[in-house]
Amino acid sequence: MLIKRTQRQNSQAMRQGSAAGTLADRGQGFDRRTFLRRSGLAAGGLAALSTLSPGSVRKAEAAAAGPLTSGATVRKSICTHCAVGCTVTAEVLNGVWIGQEPSWDSPINRGSHCAKGASVRELVHSDRRLRYPMKLVNGQWTRLSWDVAIDEIGDKLMQIRAKSGAESVYWLGSAKMTNEASYLFRKLGAYWGTNNTDHQARICHSTTVTGVANTWGYGAMTNSFNDIRNAKTQIIMGGNPAEAHPVSLQHLLEGAELNKANLVVIDPRLTRTAAHATEYVRLRPGTDIPVLYGMMWHILKNGWEDKEFIEQRVYGFDDIRREVEKWPPDEVERVSGVPGAQLERVAKMFATEKPATLIWCMGQTQHTVGTANVRASCIALLMTGNVGKSGTGANIFRGHDNVQGATDVGLDVVTLPFYYGLAEGAWKHWSRVWETDFEWFKSRFDDPKMMNIPGIPLTRWFDAVLLPQSDVAQKDNVRAMFVQGHASNSITRIPESMKGLKALELLVVADPHPTTWASLSVQAGRKDNVYLLPICTQFEATGSRVASNRSLQWGEQIVKPIFESKDDLELMYLVARKLGFADKMFKNIKVENNLPEAEDLLREINRGSWSTGYCGQSPERLKAHMKNQDKFDLVTMRAPKDLPEIGGDYYGLPWPCWGSPEVRHPGTPLLYNTNLAVMDGGGCFRPRFGLEREEKLPDGTTRKVSLLANGSYSKDSEIKDGYPEFTLASLKKLGWDKDLTDAEMAVINKVSPANPDTVSWSTDLSGGIQRVALKHNCVPYGNGKARMNAFGLPDPIPVHREPIYTPRAELVAKYPTLPDAKQFRLPNIGFSVQKAAVDKGIAKQFPLILSSGRLVEYEGGGEETRTNPWLAELQQDMFIEINTTDAADRGIKDGGWVWVTGAENGSKARMKALVTPRVGKGVAWMPFHFGGWFEGNDLRGNYPKGTDPIVLGESANTITTYGYDPATGMQEPKVTLCQIVAA
Repeated sequence: MLIKRTQRQNSQAMRQGSAAGTLADRGQGFDRRTFLRRSGLAAGGLAALSTLSPGSVRKAEAAAAGPLTSGATVRKSICTHCAVGCTVTAEVLNGVWIGQEPSWDSPINRGSHCAKGASVRELVHSDRRLRYPMKLVNGQWTRLSWDVAIDEIGDKLMQIRAKSGAESVYWLGSAKMTNEASYLFRKLGAYWGTNNTDHQARICHSTTVTGVANTWGYGAMTNSFNDIRNAKTQIIMGGNPAEAHPVSLQHLLEGAELNKANLVVIDPRLTRTAAHATEYVRLRPGTDIPVLYGMMWHILKNGWEDKEFIEQRVYGFDDIRREVEKWPPDEVERVSGVPGAQLERVAKMFATEKPATLIWCMGQTQHTVGTANVRASCIALLMTGNVGKSGTGANIFRGHDNVQGATDVGLDVVTLPFYYGLAEGAWKHWSRVWETDFEWFKSRFDDPKMMNIPGIPLTRWFDAVLLPQSDVAQKDNVRAMFVQGHASNSITRIPESMKGLKALELLVVADPHPTTWASLSVQAGRKDNVYLLPICTQFEATGSRVASNRSLQWGEQIVKPIFESKDDLELMYLVARKLGFADKMFKNIKVENNLPEAEDLLREINRGSWSTGYCGQSPERLKAHMKNQDKFDLVTMRAPKDLPEIGGDYYGLPWPCWGSPEVRHPGTPLLYNTNLAVMDGGGCFRPRFGLEREEKLPDGTTRKVSLLANGSYSKDSEIKDGYPEFTLASLKKLGWDKDLTDAEMAVINKVSPANPDTVSWSTDLSGGIQRVALKHNCVPYGNGKARMNAFGLPDPIPVHREPIYTPRAELVAKYPTLPDAKQFRLPNIGFSVQKAAVDKGIAKQFPLILSSGRLVEYEGGGEETRTNPWLAELQQDMFIEINTTDAADRGIKDGGWVWVTGAENGSKARMKALVTPRVGKGVAWMPFHFGGWFEGNDLRGNYPKGTDPIVLGESANTITTYGYDPATGMQEPKVTLCQIVAA
């Protein structure tokens, strides 16, 4: 059942040539490290090899090396293939990367890699990379110089700006950039004059950020992979770490074994992770909220809720109780298919066998109700008191190496850097940090009002191109796309995006590989005005990245950029210089040979990022952590207090790391943990939503309810109750303003000369207010209650809503999607689309639920991993999983070719069938990493010569359909409808 695909006839021949077998036959006495170093396949490959068939690996052709080649140097960077944060140790000789190991010292990966991480050296050496700038001229890819490319692109951007306005250019960045590059890309958008700047988090965890932040303050993983070792119950709902984040699974499984813990997997598909579970729960895709409420129904019925925790630290419990009462076991089973007795068993584990953690990934987030799904998960944690302690929490696994960091630094359509939002006060804060006049920024926008209006989500870029101008709430439609590090095949509704590609006046793609933006543009009929700019990999760059657990790690440059590729930072400098504002944008950043210094960029981040606590992680502190990885405890991730440089720090200084670097805050390993003092990494919930709320009572009267914590506070706090955020005014009331230095007061007065009392912990550029709060063992942002009722969201209390394309049309009347509305400058017509689908009987024409997910071999849009020969060999065909009964009904055989058709646009895709009971009857599943085919057509010839990936295939998103989360614009690839027939 758990075999990836049927072994084909050549497996025996492959087996005879396997690297492991060859070494054994020779009888060479290699130890583990020597074998790994000499294998071109994989450093740490034994961890990966254990998941592969014996014939999956061929003999490596790498140069032999001893324990350390004479004259070689060792450099460390971070694996780029997910956000677990594995360290890659590289051996470099004469500027060539000749050997690789996983870091044996890293507390995160501890000497292991997955298949992807084990083969990252190939990314740098790949002969299929884009070597030099190219331009589409009359349908042919033509080489040009960097100078000519920048001049032509810059001229076209300015022409489009003059004609259609600043908002008509869409800036699409990347979660694969460093913190410094992601921050600089958002800064570039601000200086250009637009909030149309986005990155991959929009299509993976934007709903997590919005849902989690609107519950308890910050939109991030609360604990860490390492801390999951302390859990007595692990529930994984909508995640498959065995394939998506394999190294994390070591922490989960070792912790489960040591603690004899429950491991529950809730998923529509029996995944490789589910194979390890003590309890597997199969639900219908799109019914997460009914299942979570079904658990809560049993918790409340049996009195298993944590009453003291709720009383002290939670707002809105009675509102949730009323909603949960609507979900007794029979209704949960009717909607989701999960039996009540099984959910009662799971609920009891979660509520009574504590500490318990809830783990999720995109299985929860990629829905029209993604924000509500996330909120329901958070509410379950609050109801049971499973947050703010070791072994508990919302452990949210991220999919790109810096998707957490890129979100934090503000590469987003809804915020300025570090969640400062889009408001005049936030713009003035960053104007002060950047030392650029606020009025100048206002002049850059088509209309100053647009400064405070969220941009268009990347999920809707082609709608912003194609819809009538009257439907696009900006000066003009999107006319140009500048894409730096994002795959087009990861976005739903590819047939519609093809129309958008053809209509654009300019498309710029900056990436190590041409990606599907290039191949689909040609297929769409474009002949001109597409530019491909070669960007180096992150192993050829330097800078910090943030793992899922909020730890920052510094990646060294392993080798210099190859071919004519340039660093992300250099490209942004060249573009800014061409557009005429580099002098302002890089005023405080050292630039040498057109390359901005990453360390200087991080120092600028430190100077402005008080709101999220990115202020204490200086380049020097992060580099010291990388140098001393072996000194950090495996489980607590803390270094002994008596060590120089890193004493008492938590590995990677996980944010918030309060105060300036000189304050030496150790980082915060577990968010909202009141059992630790704030200077030991403790904290409490953040009161972001006011100090009190007026509630209407049944008799028509109102009452005011406090939103501050009630008798709960972090260890050693001098304030023994809830309290608001710190401002100069609040310090004065407490008599603590005397602790500020004269220099700090001078900066505070400069921030707001007219009213310095309003300067807060998040706008005080001196850091003095934070320092004083910490001195008194208080959290700078205050001490509030988490919200079960998240007033302000489209659904303040999570509500089950059927997917836009549901197989259960009879449920739509009771559980409809939200009404049509204008969101993110565009109309969201999900209600109309759902109604039309029901009226037309779409579920009868397309009776199979289609979902999608990850493979261990590939990552993201897949271009760089499908170009890697070691990985391409492991998974050569795009496929769809179909249940044995459904296959038999359709005459489909395992390994046979099939056509998959979708519910919109007459979409179709040709691929192989994997017949398996892993998916339930009526459900099909695809991996989302493939591209290079479109509707049965092989597009290999559309790539510039020599840059086509080794493995091509249809994209799952050719079949996916309309559907967007109203709070975030998240797309809905996890549940739509399809039909499958033998080809």
